[in-house]
Amino acid sequence: MSKTIARYSKKEIAECGDAIYEREIRQFIEAGNKGKFVAIDIETGAFELDADEMSACNRLRERVPDPQIWLIKIGSRYVHRFGGQKPMESSQ
Repeated sequence: MSKTIARYSKKEIAECGDAIYEREIRQFIEAGNKGKFVAIDIETGAFELDADEMSACNRLRERVPDPQIWLIKIGSRYVHRFGGQKPMESSQ
């Protein structure tokens, strides 16, 4: 599999991907799919839905040559989170 070259800045990809999701996709797939991933090609608006993020991206790559992918996790503001839920306590 060849590596996709980004043709847009991270900010442009995020803004465009979020806009496409809100305008064209959300109303049709959000109900009943919380926690699933939506991979969106920001140039064509094509998308794939799957519980596994890599599966969604790979299926989109099979359909769209050299896609510019924005990934959304339904029901979450973030695809992944780093760190714990509570701040670490001091050992002093």
